[in-house]
Amino acid sequence: MDRAELARLLGAPTTAEPRDVVVDESDPARFVAAFTDAVAAGGTVFVADPAWGGNERAQFNALVACSRSAGEREQPPRGWLCLPTGGSSGAIKLARHDEETLSAAVNGFCTHFGVHRVNVVGLLPLNHVSGLMAWMRAVLTGGEYRAWSWKALEAGERPMLPAAGGGGWFLSLVPTQLQRLLTDAEAVEWLRGFRAVFIGGGPSWPELIEAGARARLPLAFSYGMTETAAMVTALRPAEFLAGGRGSGTPLPHAQITLDAEARLVIEGESLFRGYWPELRGDGPWATDDLGRFDGNGSLHVLGRRDALIITGGKKVDPAEVEAALRATGQFTDVAVVGVPDSEWGEVVVAFYPQQGGSGVSGLNSQLLDHLAAYKRPKRYVAVTDWPRNAQGKVNRAELRRLASG
Repeated sequence: MDRAELARLLGAPTTAEPRDVVVDESDPARFVAAFTDAVAAGGTVFVADPAWGGNERAQFNALVACSRSAGEREQPPRGWLCLPTGGSSGAIKLARHDEETLSAAVNGFCTHFGVHRVNVVGLLPLNHVSGLMAWMRAVLTGGEYRAWSWKALEAGERPMLPAAGGGGWFLSLVPTQLQRLLTDAEAVEWLRGFRAVFIGGGPSWPELIEAGARARLPLAFSYGMTETAAMVTALRPAEFLAGGRGSGTPLPHAQITLDAEARLVIEGESLFRGYWPELRGDGPWATDDLGRFDGNGSLHVLGRRDALIITGGKKVDPAEVEAALRATGQFTDVAVVGVPDSEWGEVVVAFYPQQGGSGVSGLNSQLLDHLAAYKRPKRYVAVTDWPRNAQGKVNRAELRRLASG
């Protein structure tokens, strides 16, 4: 598929004079219209997040003002779609994709799940790779895409799922959304009508995973990122309901290995072309994520190498502590970060929404049987304005700033 074909599938002819376009919309209908026009314009397409603050907006504007790298001026245009990444943890980067990386990701998805037509109920914002790729799967396979509001869904307004010959209906949720829907019997029955319900945006805790299994939900845990055009591994619902766990096996378009430090190294056709304005070449790409494969070949992501907390010379995985805290039933949400400390190097600090905790007295005694002493939080901090973005990810840099302040 070339770019002209993508424009045709979106419903717009390409223009004669290429021009660069910034797509900066939060409303799904306006995003679709703006993105379609931008693809047809033939130049570089820069996707922005309307929810950005002044600092992130300034970084984005500076990147948009950059010229293409000199080495590609004589080459066919590649990497014309620039998707933002990294804003919640630091500097904004723009991962470069194009019609080839997008179509490779969609084709691999269809083969992995055994479908040739993908229908989507879209809750995630289209300016994020997970939301964009859900829409692209529908566009490139001739499926149906229905944008929907989480508030409406939580209030009981759920779209009907008509029969989908040759394919199925797909949905993506963050863990806290799944937790809330599990308390509604009608919502649970509705979720069972999907071919797969993807869970992402943050780590899922064991109790939530097992609750989904008991409810016989078609859950699909996956692994991917902006640089890979969304998922490159996925646990099929049948595997999950048969007792499989983790993030599943690699999709056909991706190969994943572990280096000597257990970092995930990815190679495949959906890999990004580089960070704008540079090109990175076509070789494998080493992430900062640590992982392992179980006996069934399913990937288990162990956390980011740079997110590990080093306290008194010992390593603490924040995801492990968060899972233990959630298991106490005293938090609707929680995030664990390492905060600089003159004695220990870092100390483990747990943050939770001001309205989402029922008190922390006695927590460490509850955790005694589950966590080593050095892993237990030294402080608990209630946060009035919980810094979670539209994709369900916590802004850990903001939490560290609050702790320091």
